[in-house]
Amino acid sequence: MDVSEFHESFFEEAGELLDGMETQLLALDLAHPDPEQLNAIFRAAHSIKGGAGTFGFEALQRTTHLLENLLDAARRGELTLRRDLVDIFLETKDMLDDQLDAYRQGQTPDPEALERICAVLQRLAKEEIDAAGAAKAEAEPAKPTARKATAKKAALAKPSKKSARKKTAPSSASGMPAYRVMLLGVNDKDRDLLIEELGRLGQIESRHSEGDCHEVVLVSSESAADIEAVMCFIVEPEQLKIEAVVAESAPDAEAPAPESMPEPEPVAKAPAPVEVEAVVAATPAVDAKSAARPASTHGESSLRVPVNKVDHIINLVGELIITQSMLNQAVGKLNASVHANLVAGINLLERNARDLQEAVMSVRMVPMDNVFSRFPRLVRDLAAKLDKDVELVTGGRSTELDKSLTEQIVDPLTHLVRNSLDHGIEHPDEREVAGKPRTGTLTLSAEHQGGNIVIEVSDDGAGLNRAKILAKARERGMNVSDAMSDEDVWQLIFAPGFSTAAQVSNVSGRGVGMDVVKRNIEGMGGHVEVVSRAGQGTTTRVVLPLTLAILDGMSVRVGRETFILPVTAVIESLQPRDQDLHGTAGGDLLLKVREDYLPIVAVHEAMGVSEACADATRAIAVVVQGRGRRYALLVDELVGQQQVVVKNLETNYRKVPGVSAATIMGDGSVALILDVNDLCQIAASQKENGVFADNVFVDDRLRHASHRSSSRHESRSIH
Repeated sequence: MDVSEFHESFFEEAGELLDGMETQLLALDLAHPDPEQLNAIFRAAHSIKGGAGTFGFEALQRTTHLLENLLDAARRGELTLRRDLVDIFLETKDMLDDQLDAYRQGQTPDPEALERICAVLQRLAKEEIDAAGAAKAEAEPAKPTARKATAKKAALAKPSKKSARKKTAPSSASGMPAYRVMLLGVNDKDRDLLIEELGRLGQIESRHSEGDCHEVVLVSSESAADIEAVMCFIVEPEQLKIEAVVAESAPDAEAPAPESMPEPEPVAKAPAPVEVEAVVAATPAVDAKSAARPASTHGESSLRVPVNKVDHIINLVGELIITQSMLNQAVGKLNASVHANLVAGINLLERNARDLQEAVMSVRMVPMDNVFSRFPRLVRDLAAKLDKDVELVTGGRSTELDKSLTEQIVDPLTHLVRNSLDHGIEHPDEREVAGKPRTGTLTLSAEHQGGNIVIEVSDDGAGLNRAKILAKARERGMNVSDAMSDEDVWQLIFAPGFSTAAQVSNVSGRGVGMDVVKRNIEGMGGHVEVVSRAGQGTTTRVVLPLTLAILDGMSVRVGRETFILPVTAVIESLQPRDQDLHGTAGGDLLLKVREDYLPIVAVHEAMGVSEACADATRAIAVVVQGRGRRYALLVDELVGQQQVVVKNLETNYRKVPGVSAATIMGDGSVALILDVNDLCQIAASQKENGVFADNVFVDDRLRHASHRSSSRHESRSIH
């Protein structure tokens, strides 16, 4: 039977089991290991081994078999856990990841790497387990005398009313327990594959079908949990039910009742203790297995769907929103009283479209735990390499973010974590001298703020050295001054090639990591903020939109151009008065808003738009948050707020300074979505150099695209 169609399901579930194994290994208390954790790690290896055997992945099966033996010895107390042993287990987990990737790509795993890890595991098994066995043998008391042994044997064989009625599992000639395996609602193809697999796990005693339920009685040396683990690679847990088969064992009919039996009592036949023990332990094993994995609750089930299908649905919802915007614009020109039914229908369509959009977007939202779970291993390995003691603390693991962003945020966060471990947290001796605990603390947290998610990487290390950063900046010829605010000084560390490290190591010091962090995060529509205090530590805040597909935008007009401002960046809007405008010695113009003085950014100057209002008192000031501070953007008019579908401009056109993406308006024209952070930087650069933009974005191609007719097909040339 061709089982290749089940490969992808196996790869996904095996990957989840390996991730869970790593989490459990990192959480182990070596002094007092939790038996449930050890059992969960063992079951993960055993399940992967079973699936690998089913699909013929020999390298994966061989490696997990050797690892399983060691884990089994650890959970039975024959192997004492130490940090170096856990390191070997983690290294084996990495090797299993590599083997899984190789099979996923249709390749053969590296044979040299396989032999190396197998040799390590075999040597470890021989050395550690044999040593533990020898120690156990030495600790055992001398063998009992023949008289005591005979008495003990007779005592064990003596029956009682209670023991004579114990339930025992029917068994084969080898004395193995039996299980009733029920397959519920499984199609014929999967059922045949499952029965074939059950035949490999033991001996099938009988089969029976009734409706959509197929029952198999299996005699096997495997536990119920292990049988379930292998089966769940093909069917969902709720389609499978396993229970121990028990039978009444009556007392020997020829033997007299124990009460009337004279001394010495004759030896009667008793149920085998091992069989009874196996039956009693079968059901709890299933419960432990269920508890070890995130099983679906009763009546619920999950469905694995390829990401590209979800993306396609999101794109269709985006098209629906564009169409709904076109209808809104068309209906807005009609007499509402005459076309009341049409207006009501369009309003209902708008509400339904928004509900549909939110529901579809929630499908792509995944918890930050998917990201944070990658870092305990990184922190553990890197801290050991740097000879530092570091405790990782995480918060907001359930905070949700778009899946596409979680995949892109891993690399920037990795740079930040490595930077905190290498530059931030001091060596234990230095911390002790400074009056700090020898163990440093690294904190990863996430929370929602409005339409954004804020991810923080904090350490309680030495903090950033302002004087050292300024000195390095001057050395590199950067335009800095001692009067710069701390916030501006901290931003210098994101300059390309900037590093204050005394020497380059294989961890950091080349000056590329933080530059990559900034560029990647800004590429996702976010920004980075840094807060640091000398001797107390550093906090790096990454602010990202929750999704890159659809956003709430505010339409503004500047000259003849329409721009979109993300609503999440907008704080308020107002019309400046003469007395609220203040010039500075450097030629900057500030707007007083209550007690704050905000820098003014004229959008028409930054973006090179002609025919715009140049008088600040006649324009509209939109107060926005960018780069950790507030600015006042001058625009001609506020058009309105609406949902817009984000279209990538750089991929389909070119990189435009001050612009993050584009969207299609209700009339079919193209509007640019402004990048508030980039816009503020452009304005600052223009004032510093004394020049202003000259049509930085409006070339013939884009102007043509933005003023085409409302034909949707014509207006799609840039997306």
